[in-house]
Amino acid sequence: MSLFTIPIPPLGTAYPGGAITCTTPAPKVYLLTFSSPPDNRLTTPVLKALLSALDVLEFGGYAPGVVVTTSGIQKFYSNGLDLAHAVETEGYWALLYSVWARFLTFPMTTVAWMNGHAFAGGLMLATSHDYRLAPSPRGFLCLNELLFGAPLRPAMAAIFRHKLPSDTYRTLVLEAKRFNADEALAAGIVDGVATGLDDVLGFIAQKELTEKPKSGVYGTLKGEMYKDLLQMLSGPGLEAEEARFDADQARNAERKEFGRVWYEQWKKEDKAKL
Repeated sequence: MSLFTIPIPPLGTAYPGGAITCTTPAPKVYLLTFSSPPDNRLTTPVLKALLSALDVLEFGGYAPGVVVTTSGIQKFYSNGLDLAHAVETEGYWALLYSVWARFLTFPMTTVAWMNGHAFAGGLMLATSHDYRLAPSPRGFLCLNELLFGAPLRPAMAAIFRHKLPSDTYRTLVLEAKRFNADEALAAGIVDGVATGLDDVLGFIAQKELTEKPKSGVYGTLKGEMYKDLLQMLSGPGLEAEEARFDADQARNAERKEFGRVWYEQWKKEDKAKL
C-alpha cells in the first residue's frame, strides 16, 4: 500500500529528478524507496526530499514503527555526493549533516536496506541509520575518498569513528576496501544481509523492531547515545571542528613547502661536498 510520494526536483541536466515513495509492506513498517537517476547521488533536492519524508512520517499521525530506506535504482543504493555540486552550493554541508542528525535522532527505528552499491556519502547516509543490511548477491560497500583524493571532513570521519570498530574504520579509510555482504557483516559495518524484502521484514521481526519506539523515548535515547557525534554535526561543535581541520591543513601545506625548500638546499649542499 502506497502512503505518499515526495517529488525530487531535477537539478541541471545531470539529474532529471525523481521521487521518494512510502509504502507499508507490513504493519508499522514504512518503506521509503528513493529514486534519483542515474545513481541516487545525494544532491540538494534528494536531501531535502529525505527530510520531508521523515517529517511526514513523524508528524503525519502514523503509528510509531520502523522506517526502511532503500533504492528504486537496481544497481545503486547511493553513489554518494556530487562533489562539484557540494562545493559550489551554499549551505550544502549543513544540509547533508542535518539529514544524518535526523536519522540519528529519529523517534522510530531506522534501517538502511542497501540493495545496491553504497559508496562514500551513500555509505555515510546508511551509517546514520540504526541498522544496516548489506546487498546480496551483488553490491559493494566502500569509502573510496582515498582513490580520488578527497579528504574526509571532520563530520564524515566522526560518523564512522563513532559507529564502527576501529580496525574496520582503518580498513575503510586507509585501504578503500570494497566490502561484499559477508565481509561487511564480519567487519561490523552491517547488521545483516538481505537478498530481498522478505529478508528485511524477517530481520525486523526477529529483533521486534516495530515495538521499540512505542514508549515514546526512542529518539531521546538515541540523541543521548550519539550526543558527542551530534555536537560535531551542527552549531559551535561543527564550527570548531571545521576550524581545527582547516588549521591542520594549512599547517600541513606550510610543512610541505618548508620541506621542499629544505630538500633543494640539502641537494645543493650535498653536491657541493662531492
